[in-house]
Amino acid sequence: MRDPDSQPDAPAGKRQPEEADRLRELLRSPGYLKALAFCALIGVPVSLVAFFFLVALHQLNHLMWADLPEALGWEAPPWWWPLPLLLAAGVAVGLVVTHLPGGGGHIPAGGLHAGGGTARALPGVMLAALASLPLGATLGPEAPLIALGGGLALLLSELARVPVTAQSTVLLGTAGAAAAISVIFGSPLIAAVMLMEVAGVGGSRLFVVMLPALLSSGVGALVFTGFGRWTGLKGDSLSMKLGVPLPRLDTGDVVWSVLMAAAIAVAVHLILAGGRFTALFVSRRPLAHTTACALAAGVCAAVYALTTGRSPADVASSGQATLSRLAADPHAWGVGALIAVLLCTGVAYTLCLGSLRGGPVFPTLFLGGAVGVLIAPLPGLGVVPGLAVGMAAALTSALRLPVSSVVLVVLLLDSAAMVPVIILASVVAFVTTQLLPPGRAVPAVGKPAEPSTARSPAVGKADSDAG
Repeated sequence: MRDPDSQPDAPAGKRQPEEADRLRELLRSPGYLKALAFCALIGVPVSLVAFFFLVALHQLNHLMWADLPEALGWEAPPWWWPLPLLLAAGVAVGLVVTHLPGGGGHIPAGGLHAGGGTARALPGVMLAALASLPLGATLGPEAPLIALGGGLALLLSELARVPVTAQSTVLLGTAGAAAAISVIFGSPLIAAVMLMEVAGVGGSRLFVVMLPALLSSGVGALVFTGFGRWTGLKGDSLSMKLGVPLPRLDTGDVVWSVLMAAAIAVAVHLILAGGRFTALFVSRRPLAHTTACALAAGVCAAVYALTTGRSPADVASSGQATLSRLAADPHAWGVGALIAVLLCTGVAYTLCLGSLRGGPVFPTLFLGGAVGVLIAPLPGLGVVPGLAVGMAAALTSALRLPVSSVVLVVLLLDSAAMVPVIILASVVAFVTTQLLPPGRAVPAVGKPAEPSTARSPAVGKADSDAG
């Protein structure tokens, strides 16, 4: 069967049956069916391990930032609290990186990766995450979960003596990562979409075709809803009415979405460049420099607490809980507090990206949301559109996964009314980021894991773009 891509002159009507036949042959192959069945089976143990791993992170975080200060007589962590915790985190991660296989997992400044783990790297990945996240790293748990899920799936396949092929290895690694990451996002949809984009299915052609479709759908939604409201006329559409009031988008929201997305893309690009520079600095002397960077991130949290009187955990955390509080009561944050948390979190995030172990999703969402709330009083904007645009633009710029970013922000806000500006911000941020000069590649740090025949290739969006 000839490849349709090698026949540019072939009519479009002849290509579709060829692709359908190829898909049918693949689905009927015994090897693929066995791999599919095994992926379904490993979803149970991988999800359970991921769940209890997240529970352990939560319990340790509560112990360090609530129970322990209360036991010592403080109602909230004092301003200096992050300093000893992040000092200990830096030492622990530095030891893991220099002594255990796998270097404690992927460096967060390199972006998210699909697979790439081995069974031997799993202890280092888990220990580095347990040492980083509960002790105040400005990172999220999604990257360790992806590595944990992919590595555990490959380990289970080895224990079950499943025949290893290049195709089954990729399938198992991606399936395990998706099972694990769906636990933290609470949705199998976002896990499947994100892993599809991270793995680079379709290559650059996927983005070439996807961006115009994504952008035109967002603009079409804006025109349809806006024109209907202006004229008072209604047309048929597939929709559901919710029993809660939703904000209405207008011209100001659209204009600010474009401007905000471009500016946020530049800012996030600079933060990631700083993270890669930090990774280069750490690679020269992993133990000493990891400790120094972690301690410097603790200083950022302490400075924030001293200047604002708020908890240092606003900075020394993944940002997930802080983002929830910000979204629930944005007016509780003054302008000064928002500026302080943006500056201190941005610097701490830059330092942690290149030194400690975790993921970039939650801190990026918080930074984008805080920017949106800060500039929400601008004429023609608003808190909810600002929050939506800020999160979508920041997340897309950091991950370079526009569809995943749109789906995740829509699910977080649980508001279909914000979908048009979320799409617009995501596309503008993605294009802006791609047009910016690429940064340097993230250097390898730590003791590499032994090569294995059951190893799936690592594909990092930021790494491939930064090389």
